[in-house]
Amino acid sequence: MSDRVTNLKELFVEELRDLYNAEHQILKALPKMKDAASNDRLKRAFGDHLEQTKQHVSRLEEVFEELGEDPKGKHCKAMEGLIKEGSEMIAEKADPDVKDAGLIAAAQRVEHYEMAGYGCVRTYAKHLGLSKIQRTLQTTLDEEGATDKHLTDIAVGEINREAMAAR
Repeated sequence: MSDRVTNLKELFVEELRDLYNAEHQILKALPKMKDAASNDRLKRAFGDHLEQTKQHVSRLEEVFEELGEDPKGKHCKAMEGLIKEGSEMIAEKADPDVKDAGLIAAAQRVEHYEMAGYGCVRTYAKHLGLSKIQRTLQTTLDEEGATDKHLTDIAVGEINREAMAAR
């Protein structure tokens, strides 16, 4: 945290900056995840989430504009670590089905981090009386949750079973 955080509004802005940087890191990572995946449904899911992440960045930019704040200035170390773990999975010389299962696990860790972050800033917006921003952040939170559920469906519906059969 910076020395600028002395109240909830400043914490809110700092947390939004963290999410903004995290989303930008995800924009760079998703094409690599898509390329590394072998399952067509998983490839599509990563591609769809890339497009959705672009919308998340755009929404955050709208929030910053409404707040009169600059979105830049924070590096999300947590997302950097999560993406590094995902990169390690990409580099694995594993059976394609096993790798796909690992890619889903890495992606879901990212989704859970995002859901926690968006849940917090949505609640801060509520406490700060920023109802329009609260609704905007809730929309993104809902999409992150839907992506997580979709990844679970792909894993449970086919990839984990196929990974079990790998030798």
